[in-house]
Amino acid sequence: MRNFKTIAIALVVALTTLTATAQDKKINTSKSTIAWVGKKVTGQHSGTISFKDGVLTFKSGKLTGGSFTVDMASINVTDIKAGEGKEKLEGHLKADDFFGTSNNPTSKLVFKSVKAKSANVYTVTADLTMKNITKPVTFDLTVNKNSATTTFKVDRTKYDIKYGSGSFFDGLGDKAIYDEFDLTVNLVF
Repeated sequence: MRNFKTIAIALVVALTTLTATAQDKKINTSKSTIAWVGKKVTGQHSGTISFKDGVLTFKSGKLTGGSFTVDMASINVTDIKAGEGKEKLEGHLKADDFFGTSNNPTSKLVFKSVKAKSANVYTVTADLTMKNITKPVTFDLTVNKNSATTTFKVDRTKYDIKYGSGSFFDGLGDKAIYDEFDLTVNLVF
């Protein structure tokens, strides 16, 4: 009987220790940023998009997980001034042939695996959901004391965003838009 009590106490202590070392760090959504660049044959456009929420999970000081929600209606074009086409491009990006923000107001990124690559750098494989389509993405995330950064590419056609894609439409010439767009993410927590 005494051995059973000892084992039970050891199990409770072990579970408490494991749970106590896990720490969720919520991101500061007003200081965290997502910058995007979309390229086409004749140039490129850039802008920002905002987080709704997000959290990174750490155990014993090491990154173990994370999840983020992005406000798709916050798409902002930064390379064109108001009155010079900015509103038109933002409206097109929010329309159904791009991100369809009226029916898909958010996108999600959920970490599935995190592997240490080097000091403070982790290789993350995550599920990215846009337009109710979920596909895996992999990127390196550099984690500092109260921040984390990454840059990675997303193939928009995997999320049924085919507008202007030379992979799906012939004869686009200089109207073709490249399938991949670049994201630069700066997290502050």
